[in-house]
Amino acid sequence: MKKIDMLTPIGILIGISMVVFGVISSGGMSGFLAFIDVPSILIVLGGVFGTLCVSFPLKQLKNMGRVGKQAFQSKEINVEEIVGTFVHLSEKARREGLLSLEAELEQIDDSFVKKGILLAIDGVEPEMIRELLEAEIAAVEERHARGRSMFEKAGDYAPAWGMIGTLVGLVLMLKSLNTPSSLGPNMAIALLTTFYGALLSNLFFQPIAAKLAGKTEHELFVKEVIIEGVIGLQAGQNSRFVQAKLKVFAPVEKQKLEEKREHVREA
Repeated sequence: MKKIDMLTPIGILIGISMVVFGVISSGGMSGFLAFIDVPSILIVLGGVFGTLCVSFPLKQLKNMGRVGKQAFQSKEINVEEIVGTFVHLSEKARREGLLSLEAELEQIDDSFVKKGILLAIDGVEPEMIRELLEAEIAAVEERHARGRSMFEKAGDYAPAWGMIGTLVGLVLMLKSLNTPSSLGPNMAIALLTTFYGALLSNLFFQPIAAKLAGKTEHELFVKEVIIEGVIGLQAGQNSRFVQAKLKVFAPVEKQKLEEKREHVREA
């Protein structure tokens, strides 16, 4: 079940708040209004969008919003629950055989787990199971990397378009030195486009790319755990061995807690 990942909007809000606080505390509301310049914003956003259109096909660009949305969502994937699931399945498989696991598939939501169990039930060799499931992992990693690359490129392009806007402003300013009234607006374009480009890159595009990369890494890690569980099922390993093998994937803190519980039971 997906929930809102509050850290992403909170982090963005904190960054914006610090910038606004720094501006207002130094120059008041008038100082804040001086940082609002529509031409500068259009140069950076329009330039970034234009370069993304050149860099990526339309089909991929259409998914940018959906991909970015993942940074604001949190899908709970509990490794301990996965370990418990495979321990239960291994116990049933040893008692009733692999074919008995078909009845358990309806209670499993994860399609990757279902696919692995079905391969085990069909009697596919462990090496082939691992090869097929790892091929799917590679496909997932490639798909996520393509989606994430749009934000990574946008993070690279935004500061560059900020500098382009600065050059535009400087040229306009130098051309209008004899017109003092136009120096202010041209200077604003020259300076604020760099500001907007750096802000968008370091507070939005690059952090979202980093968040997406972290989510992908965790998802692939969980899939590796699932592969080990499926291989254990296919090999007919007993539940205690499956649990011991998969427990190494649990967080260190959880492992220590489990060890303490084991000592308490033994005492």
